[in-house]
Amino acid sequence: MVASPAIRTVLGVSATEPVAYRHVRLACGDTVLSVAHNWFVPARLTPDMNRILETTETPFGKVVAPLGFRRERLASRRGRMAECPAGTVLSHRAVLRLADGQAISLVVECYTRANLNRAG
Repeated sequence: MVASPAIRTVLGVSATEPVAYRHVRLACGDTVLSVAHNWFVPARLTPDMNRILETTETPFGKVVAPLGFRRERLASRRGRMAECPAGTVLSHRAVLRLADGQAISLVVECYTRANLNRAG
């Protein structure tokens, strides 16, 4: 998914600077619990981190944890944000920042109704 001008503004990158994208679905069996869209700035990560993100399914936060980022919540909404699929019951938008304030990632998390179902 292409980074929109709004996403580029949050990340603090120009219209020509590369922005990568990852789409993740967290599921338990066949039940999708959440969907996440993650735009990130490869130039602000190490070559090894970029390689892992390109070639594995390792979670983004785990890969970039050595950078000591902090998470800044931008928005939280009951229901879906524009990037979320139908059936989303809770949405979050957050930016991950380095200690110097530079953004490395913008994430939109979409939690499904399946999170409200009780087993048993």
